[in-house]
Amino acid sequence: MKRIVIALMILIMLGLAGAAGGYVYWQSRLAAPLTLTEPLLYQVPAGAGFNRVMADLGRQGVIADPWALRVLARVAPDKVPAPRVGEYRLTPDMNSRDMMALLASNEVVTYSLTVPEGWTFAQMRGLLDSAKKLEHRTTGMSDAEVMTLIDADDKRHPEGWFFPDTYQYHLGMTDAEILRQSHQRMEQMLDTAWDKRAEGLPFDTAYEALIMASLIERETGAPDERREIAGVFKRRMERDMRLQTDPTVIYGMGSRYDGNITRADLQEETPYNTYVIDGLPPTPIALPGRAALEAAVNPLPGNTLYFVAKGDGSHHFSRSLREHNNAVNRFIRGRD
Repeated sequence: MKRIVIALMILIMLGLAGAAGGYVYWQSRLAAPLTLTEPLLYQVPAGAGFNRVMADLGRQGVIADPWALRVLARVAPDKVPAPRVGEYRLTPDMNSRDMMALLASNEVVTYSLTVPEGWTFAQMRGLLDSAKKLEHRTTGMSDAEVMTLIDADDKRHPEGWFFPDTYQYHLGMTDAEILRQSHQRMEQMLDTAWDKRAEGLPFDTAYEALIMASLIERETGAPDERREIAGVFKRRMERDMRLQTDPTVIYGMGSRYDGNITRADLQEETPYNTYVIDGLPPTPIALPGRAALEAAVNPLPGNTLYFVAKGDGSHHFSRSLREHNNAVNRFIRGRD
């Protein structure tokens, strides 16, 4: 009987020693550094489980003994979090534990694209079409189909309805998701600006403010001029003067525009040519930013009615046609 007890004790001690040894071994495997000499972008594909990912990392030489981690997943599944679909940046300073935690996190590699203020919707679509790692669902669609896809088909014309900004995305996201974000942001920004509008504007709707903001955006890139340009447009509308802004002519010309505007272009009857039509064009002509939206609804008071580009990105503002013609001679014809 005594011998049996001793044998049992020995077995128990051996079991404990084995367990301790196994614990130390698995801890050493988890603490083992990755076999990387430089950062690696690794993609966990859809439907890939832990064993498949470990085997793949072993084939790529990222981990030395993938079998050990696969065995660990079988004997101690609580020690191995399930990887999530996405791209992850693995670095040489990581060990196996760090790597497994990263692959199960939301810390996926992100990319960004920037839509500049004053771009058109067509230019934005071109940028999305060329964006790497982005799923292109809208390529080849008409504008109307795109608006329906992002649940914005209540807008008859997409121009102006997307906020120019920098957008972050990751592998698996679609261009439709970015368009939806941009559209919702523009709606929010326009609503905010319209709620803070000044009294006495020469238009009655937020959409008209969006149109006005697009004209302001295309006329100047100088932040301190936007409200003054808005003031000029406001006073011209109040006096039943045509806006006569070149960007509307260019927009109306479409793909025919080659960088020059002729006298015939200024006289062409397009829906957008503000040298020919009264008031605002029927839709925005670009994607305005926050400053242009705010300027459109809070124009600067004053008495100027004209402005001309000075050639350095800024404008000269005039109160009378005579003063304006002198400025044109100075800043435009004087450069010829």
